[in-house]
Amino acid sequence: MNHNLQALHPYPFAKMSDLLANSKPNPSYSEIKLGIGEPKHEPPAFVLDVLQQNLDSLSRYPTTNGTFELRQTIAHWLEKRFFLHHVDAYKQVLPVMGTREAIFSFVQAVIDHSDNYSNNSDNHSEETSPPMVVMPNPFYQIYEGAALLAEATPYFVPCTLDNNFKGDYRSVPVEVWERTQLLFVCSPNNPTGSVMSLDDWEFIMRLSDKYGFIIASDECYSELYFDEAPIGLLQACTAFGRDDFRRCIVFHSLSKRSNLPGLRSGFVAGDAALLKSYLQYRTYQGCAMPIPHQLASIAAWQDEKHVAHNRALYKEKFALWMAELGDLLELRMPDAGFYFWVKVPELFAGDDEAFVKVLYEQANIHALAGRYLSREVNGKNPGQGYVRMALVASVEESREAIERIRQLLTGATDSK
Repeated sequence: MNHNLQALHPYPFAKMSDLLANSKPNPSYSEIKLGIGEPKHEPPAFVLDVLQQNLDSLSRYPTTNGTFELRQTIAHWLEKRFFLHHVDAYKQVLPVMGTREAIFSFVQAVIDHSDNYSNNSDNHSEETSPPMVVMPNPFYQIYEGAALLAEATPYFVPCTLDNNFKGDYRSVPVEVWERTQLLFVCSPNNPTGSVMSLDDWEFIMRLSDKYGFIIASDECYSELYFDEAPIGLLQACTAFGRDDFRRCIVFHSLSKRSNLPGLRSGFVAGDAALLKSYLQYRTYQGCAMPIPHQLASIAAWQDEKHVAHNRALYKEKFALWMAELGDLLELRMPDAGFYFWVKVPELFAGDDEAFVKVLYEQANIHALAGRYLSREVNGKNPGQGYVRMALVASVEESREAIERIRQLLTGATDSK
């Protein structure tokens, strides 16, 4: 077996299973799941219709780079959504089977261990050291796992209240940037909901120019905003006159945008040179989206009405939680996404594991301990003391969850 597998951490949900292994939920309540970021809103019926109507095309092998119609649809969507001048559907777009596998395989394809690798740094002094992959902390664990299996060293940038939960990239040492081949950015961020500004993008793009690393932007939550649409990496490229998207790659998906996590449909877009090599890698990997999925994806990317309806539902639920629990929980309204990054109430002394256990045992509510989404840096885990709650349940279930949490917290306060 690959010896690097031993370096992988258990997935957050495996840690939660271990934590709750000897716990039993309150039998008086039905289960409410707020721990996993799986959309529960209804998927658009017209997309499912297209999928069903084209099942006969499963008799044909799909190509790795997808149909031109799908790539062109994605290119047009990118141009309209992010105010881009032109996206080349042939060279700058690649459909993928969901962004999770794409993020993983992209890292395997781009990390370079060869002796002649250069990241354009004038002061490169760590030629024999493993390359680095810089990522936010807390983070989507695929970033770390992909780096470890590519025999690269993860470097974690803490996302804390002090830096508006976006990460202070100015604090990263020069010697780290000199070894960095890939920087992951998640905007809107999972789990904190923070969004990168144009100034933030400009800063890391200038770092990329200086040190030669690739910027990979995970933008899977970009369409779940409340007021202003988040600025994406390619949009920032265009704003600074970089229409070739040099060393910049974005990942998008229909999972959250269109409530279609099981369709496994997304895309990678950006630098044509990077995508050319990545396509070759994927051809050998054998990843190709089935044709019915491609046709259904075209229908989904071409429609914005269902996305607006989706946003409205999340906006209603966030407003409900803020109004009904804002006096008992330290709720921070995210910039975008569908997560609350909740500070653990003082009653639990900052212990996120204890808080999620009580939520499960007394209220039959699943949440995720923040420490499981983070790694310790300089003796501190930035996720410790926080809990991630995904507002994926229905409005009715949200009302029920709010009432249970209110009873739990007020009861605990009264008995203290």
